[in-house]
Amino acid sequence: MKTEESTIDKIRTRPRFKMLTHLTKEEYAENLKKYLAEHKDEFSGNINKEVATIWVETKYDNYSKPRLSLRVEIEDDETAIRGVFGPSSAVWTFFMFLYFSFSILWMTFFTMYYVERQIKSAEFPWALSASFMMLFCILLTYAAARFGQHKGKEEMLKLRRFAEESTLQFEKKMN
Repeated sequence: MKTEESTIDKIRTRPRFKMLTHLTKEEYAENLKKYLAEHKDEFSGNINKEVATIWVETKYDNYSKPRLSLRVEIEDDETAIRGVFGPSSAVWTFFMFLYFSFSILWMTFFTMYYVERQIKSAEFPWALSASFMMLFCILLTYAAARFGQHKGKEEMLKLRRFAEESTLQFEKKMN
């Protein structure tokens, strides 16, 4: 697993990694709990043998507080650890809902405007304005997401360090 930051790391909103390990699910969960206990003043989390969710302890709790989600799976008789960095699943789902809703409304209003122009009607004079308002809402949602990512950058770097220090040492070396 390479840990240097690349251009791809800067682009993706939810960076992911996958590694194979020689540990069982239970052994990995115990090692993760031990590492978390050693760093309990800096990190918190929920850990079981299947899934772990880790976050940075801070005085504030904003909407885009990043989390590290680790999932332990068995693939071809080997233990695989999949990690995803990003906001909580509730926040992620909410932003996707906003994008979807505003996009559908934009298409609806723009279609109403276009059809009205084609049939030379004046029933929906507000449709073009409403479509521009939906584009503005999409842009506002994007700005809020980027602002949250910017606010959580320091915590994201700490979570990356957590992943490297707690997990990288157990990576199975390929022959």
